[in-house]
Amino acid sequence: MMNGILCINKPQDFTSFDVVAKLRGILGMKRLGHSGTLDPMATGVLPVFVGTATKACDIMPDNSKSYRAGFRLGQTSDTQDVTGKILTVSDKSVSRDSILEILPELTGNIMQLPPMYSAVQINGKRLYDLARQGIEVERQPREIEVNSLKLSVYDEDTRTGFLEIDCGKGTYIRTIINDIGEKLGCGGIMTSLVRTSASGFTLDDCYTFEQIQQARDENRLENLILPIERVFNSLPKLRLGEVQTRLYRNGVKLDLSRIHNIKTDCNLYSVYGFDGAFIGTALAEHENGVLRIGKNLA
Repeated sequence: MMNGILCINKPQDFTSFDVVAKLRGILGMKRLGHSGTLDPMATGVLPVFVGTATKACDIMPDNSKSYRAGFRLGQTSDTQDVTGKILTVSDKSVSRDSILEILPELTGNIMQLPPMYSAVQINGKRLYDLARQGIEVERQPREIEVNSLKLSVYDEDTRTGFLEIDCGKGTYIRTIINDIGEKLGCGGIMTSLVRTSASGFTLDDCYTFEQIQQARDENRLENLILPIERVFNSLPKLRLGEVQTRLYRNGVKLDLSRIHNIKTDCNLYSVYGFDGAFIGTALAEHENGVLRIGKNLA
């Protein structure tokens, strides 16, 4: 049975659920999952968890993502992107410098209001389901992290361009563009979106459905599966001795003083057995002096 990460270059107009459903048919297995939604309009990196790796979906330590987003100023829409109903139009001219001036205001730890067309749940209902019924509800701004926001291309005549964005989990790129347009007093909508990286995976790690189907037909699917430990590359590594490995796999807490490379300022680790095989994550309880299982993934 296959276990690990299969990175998909998600095609446009597919939801993340659509991707998983199609892969179940190609791979002939049900145990698949993903770590977060990607807008149907978006393309790019979508890591899919296969087999026992699905246990890692909700514990990924690296939630960073990168995007290349196309935008057009002078319009707003109900979805904040080009797929929606145009609400306002402005012919106000906007210089490149005026955009650059406001980008720092949308960088760092900022508050963002989730759009109505989003998967956020309020009182058990998805906002996009309410929006499709013409219902708008009050939402609370949420803190997000925008590590980098750069204007890579901009045409002052057409008021179109591209942004390069590095951000954390839960960031809505079309809302950033909407907020830019609002601050400029002309409106703005997203025209395209490519996720160029997610949780340490890049487009170079990704395959199309056609490539995956071909690999299946040629009996080399396993060559496309990345090891689950790639997800935990950002964590410090611990390698246990032979006796420690046996005890740890049986759920026994280990004495921290007998483990090499323990850091007093770190609680979460990736753990490897004496043979170098990845086991999972471990939690260091410094106050109790023990190492206990976080989640076994092997």
